[in-house]
Amino acid sequence: MGRLKVPGFVRAALIRAAHTAGQTLVGTIGAATLLSDVNWGVVASATALAAIVSFVKSLVAGLPEVDELPEGSEG
Repeated sequence: MGRLKVPGFVRAALIRAAHTAGQTLVGTIGAATLLSDVNWGVVASATALAAIVSFVKSLVAGLPEVDELPEGSEG
């Protein structure tokens, strides 16, 4: 099975969203005093929301590390 071909912009946006999700995950877990106090539903929800917002922001505002724009964007 070959590698999935993903345009550079989408790949960079997904990488940025994954980094944002990881940072949110660590920050949300770190807010609990003990690991047993972590509300995992809130952690999952906040992490997913952060990743979605990051991806949408990349689509709207663009990414400085990528020269190409997604199809349909003006620049």
